[in-house]
Amino acid sequence: MMKEKYETLPLTTLKELAKARGLKGISTMKKAQVIELMLQEDEKEQEKEKQESCQNVFPEAASFEEVTMSDAEQAELTAALIGHGFEAQTIDELLLAKDASGATIGLVEIISTTEGYGGGMQFSMGIASDGTTKGISFLSLSETAGLGMRADTDDFKNQFKDKNVEAFSYTKSGASADDEIDALSGATLTTNAVTNGVNAGICCFNYCNESGLLSGEGGNS
Repeated sequence: MMKEKYETLPLTTLKELAKARGLKGISTMKKAQVIELMLQEDEKEQEKEKQESCQNVFPEAASFEEVTMSDAEQAELTAALIGHGFEAQTIDELLLAKDASGATIGLVEIISTTEGYGGGMQFSMGIASDGTTKGISFLSLSETAGLGMRADTDDFKNQFKDKNVEAFSYTKSGASADDEIDALSGATLTTNAVTNGVNAGICCFNYCNESGLLSGEGGNS
């Protein structure tokens, strides 16, 4: 998507953008070269953002190791999600959370959902090995300012932190149990999207736990 956007820009504009990002040696570059350099920088920034997001949802971890699932495992996970009603949610990436000794202490999931009022949203979610949720951190969110965008506040996100539940539900009358969260006033669709996304993450964790991905019996772990 960014490549197509860059291709619509004049070379002079691209060079100005590249210079503003601190990129060097661009004065004699052709347009295709500048675009490639910009895309490489985009990848670096996205990776940095992802690592920071992982650390936000699993601060105890010393490192994160990407899980590469086989086609069969990916198909089984997709089937498990759909079987539990999570057709609008996808697990974009899985990372094992490791302590300083290299032992796995949990899982970080990058989750996308299309159920938001403003369209798609993506967030990272940490879950400890015992199933306790460590929290969520948004990577992209395009909800209504002052309403759905309040999903990215600590008051809302912390409701999904340090809970060991089978699934979350939301209420408009005041949460009274660990598996309940307070819905955002005036943003029920956003609340529903985030809650379903988190529940899809719990479903994914259960699959990974049962299939051996957390213990090293599956994937590349």
